[in-house]
Amino acid sequence: MWNVFRRKPRTPQQVTTGRFEIERNGEVAYLNYTLAGNILTLDHTEVPEKLHHMGLASLLAETAFRFAREHNLKVDIVCPTVQQYVAKHPEYSDLVLH
Repeated sequence: MWNVFRRKPRTPQQVTTGRFEIERNGEVAYLNYTLAGNILTLDHTEVPEKLHHMGLASLLAETAFRFAREHNLKVDIVCPTVQQYVAKHPEYSDLVLH
């Protein structure tokens, strides 16, 4: 009777975390991500104050979207900076999870 509730063994899902980085003048701007299956989650962008107004946050977001497109990934956006970027660049909206 209890065999009805047996679970099938699950294939373990590998989760990778990392970040896209740009180094300028000894400072590092970065965009944190998590990759699980075919979902690239963009979590947080950080640009040091000395590097503000250089377009680095946009360049990081663009790099992440190009990476996603090249690897057939969907993008889950958590970071408000990346949300602003994709609002201005609708050519990447097909990659975004809705």
